[in-house]
Amino acid sequence: MPKPVILCVDDEMVVLNSLKIQLKKEFGDTYLYEIAENADEAMEIIDEIGESETSVILVIVSDWLMPGIKGDEFLISVHKKYPKIVKVILTGQADELAIERVKQQANLHHCLHKPWNGKELIEIIKSGLAKI
Repeated sequence: MPKPVILCVDDEMVVLNSLKIQLKKEFGDTYLYEIAENADEAMEIIDEIGESETSVILVIVSDWLMPGIKGDEFLISVHKKYPKIVKVILTGQADELAIERVKQQANLHHCLHKPWNGKELIEIIKSGLAKI
């Protein structure tokens, strides 16, 4: 049976490692945990997994302020191709208009602000998974 994936996207490796540790501590081997340092890298992972029959992406946790494509644009483009993926923005400095745009155009599940609370992160992921 395919193993579901949680994908974390942030331009800071320390944030990615922290997210991965927190998620793995809570969910163990139930999911695969993929990380990407930018939207382009994340899209490659998403497309690879989307074409495979071995895994499926359930949740994306994405930073908003990244080099190149911002998180809102990234999540909107993901939504157009893969509308069922649960989308969460994790940010320290999001533009409220950008957040609203993702809510309207990409069915944003939640916006979580840095520094985040680990328990809140897990609850947001669980509530997102419950929608699938």
